[in-house]
Amino acid sequence: MELDGVPLTNLDQPLFEGATKRDLVDYLDKVSALFLPELRDRPLSVMRVLRGQGPFMQKNVPKYTPDFVRTVAMWAESSHREVKYALCDDRRTLLWFGNQRAVEYHPQLFRVDRMDYQTHLIMDLDPPEGSDFSAVVRAAHLVRQALTADGLDSAVKTSGSKGVHIFVPLEPQAPDDVAAATRAIAVRAERLDPSIATTAYIKEEREGKVFLDSTRAYGATVVAAYSPRLRPGVPVSFPVPWESLDDVTPADFTLRTAPLDSAPSWADLMPANQKLPADLVEEGHTIPVARVVAMHEGKRRKRAREAES
Repeated sequence: MELDGVPLTNLDQPLFEGATKRDLVDYLDKVSALFLPELRDRPLSVMRVLRGQGPFMQKNVPKYTPDFVRTVAMWAESSHREVKYALCDDRRTLLWFGNQRAVEYHPQLFRVDRMDYQTHLIMDLDPPEGSDFSAVVRAAHLVRQALTADGLDSAVKTSGSKGVHIFVPLEPQAPDDVAAATRAIAVRAERLDPSIATTAYIKEEREGKVFLDSTRAYGATVVAAYSPRLRPGVPVSFPVPWESLDDVTPADFTLRTAPLDSAPSWADLMPANQKLPADLVEEGHTIPVARVVAMHEGKRRKRAREAES
């Protein structure tokens, strides 16, 4: 079988949790008009699952990547090497990724024409084990309330797992200021109702609350709107109007059941680009980076354990 000049092979092979490769390719083709604007011009990492192997994240494109796939080379400080990322700009490239059994799509937070500019402030809400989606919804409304109090408008989507992602589109500004403002919004939302939400990075300290993850800053990625996820039932990350969030669950949106014919456009739900208020940025720069705090706490606990033994 061939679509748009892309050979599609072994479509009836199992993919993940009862879905076949054909299910994936059919979904990607049907959603492409909505999906591609979220991927275009952004360096892309994908989660692939091959027969007989566990899922793995692929950043560097393989040597057999066809010439029609546009790429960009970027220096990776963590691995001290240059990484050649794909740019999924068109239907043909998306279909090729589907044939490669690429299930999850994680674009960078910037576009290649403005690599110094994070396009959105993003809050990732992660529920505790065993809680239902209503807990995440309550925490999401706290984040929205904190944003609204400082004059910021936002859009929300399911993460395709158990949580939600809240996006605020931004005018160009320093990535460090965006990261700081994200921390400040998380802290302000936690203050509104600390019985529901927490900024504690260490899981053992969350006490059954929804984690407000403020670390989706420059250099990170976040799963794109409409991307499938490697989870039971193969759910997809799906945009939801704020007024409908209380009435949905992540299970409503899967590879086979997502209402694509009536799907809201993520771009249409997104407000206009906004400038971050100075007070938010200023407060954020006084808040330590959660990962750094957790790293130092982990080292402290390790030293304590070693001293006890």
